[in-house]
Amino acid sequence: MKKVLFVATVVQKHINVFHLPVLKMLQDEGYRTYVAAANDTDSKNVKIQYCDEYVEIAFKRNPLHPGNFSAYRKLKNLVQNNDFDIIHCHTPVGGVLGRLVARRARKKGTKVFYTAHGFHFYKGAPLKNWLFYYPVEKFCSCFTDVLITINHEDYALAKKMMKAKKVEYVPGVGIDLLKFYNIQCEKNEKRREIGIPEDAIILTSVGELSIRKNHKIVLQALAKIDNERIHYVIVGNGALLSELQSFAKAHGIARRVHFLGYRNDVAEIYKVSDIACLPSIHEGLPVALMEAMACGLPVVCSKIRGNIDLIDKSGGVLFNYNSIDECCMAIINLLNSDMDQMGDRNREFIQSYSIERITLRMKSLYES
Repeated sequence: MKKVLFVATVVQKHINVFHLPVLKMLQDEGYRTYVAAANDTDSKNVKIQYCDEYVEIAFKRNPLHPGNFSAYRKLKNLVQNNDFDIIHCHTPVGGVLGRLVARRARKKGTKVFYTAHGFHFYKGAPLKNWLFYYPVEKFCSCFTDVLITINHEDYALAKKMMKAKKVEYVPGVGIDLLKFYNIQCEKNEKRREIGIPEDAIILTSVGELSIRKNHKIVLQALAKIDNERIHYVIVGNGALLSELQSFAKAHGIARRVHFLGYRNDVAEIYKVSDIACLPSIHEGLPVALMEAMACGLPVVCSKIRGNIDLIDKSGGVLFNYNSIDECCMAIINLLNSDMDQMGDRNREFIQSYSIERITLRMKSLYES
């Protein structure tokens, strides 16, 4: 039986979120599927759908963490004891260690794939990112048969600067469009459930409360905009929760900012929202934005890699992520636009990013 190994830093927040459709496709094609990743679930007995064999390897997200040496040795042992036809690496740490381990296997015919879910070096990235991550990625690209990029900026850079045998563009990991197209939700009832007035204008962000997601710029803009009807809904957990709550309280907007934490009803929340907002400092190709588009929402978002692959002036308004004034104007301009038309454009545009299309694209790459 043919064998394929997926390598990633963690199970729950990566494999289970992004790769189950491709694992299913590989099983259907006759592969025995393996996953090597750290256990970030709440259970000691990890069960991954469409995975025949899970090998727990305690990768650390910090690439310089000493624990990655033992992770390297365990991964090397796994690869040496199995004749994998394909090793597909994901995430920065999984991508580096996986490709280093697979060097000998490649000489025996194993094909090594690496999906860059967003290079850490990008236009506007800190110099330290270019000094550290870029040389490592370029070195590892020498041991890569197929380097997959998910946005146009990374694709252009990889074609020009990386040494992989093939560089391919695949627009993300795909989204379940039917999940968002067919959601049923009573608008006023849902708004009451999350504590928002029926006549409010709801601006919604979904994502971890972190510096990278940049929620604070929206809070700063909201404090400047003279419109009490605008309410900001933030879905997600993270280290900045207390800081963001304190800021909202100190600037008199706490009543209009709703921290909902982790939710299983994101599609319903999008359905009762008016605008999707993604103010991130950097992204690869944001799934949260694609899901909002599938719900037919107009978008206000930062003018960065990934976002600009999805949104232009026909689908929303973009702003510089570090400009409060531009964020203010983006929200105001969007409210004065034909938001229904923008939402319709986004709903149609996102069809080409469906799970079905992306899975077929991945199948063709494996077959080739």
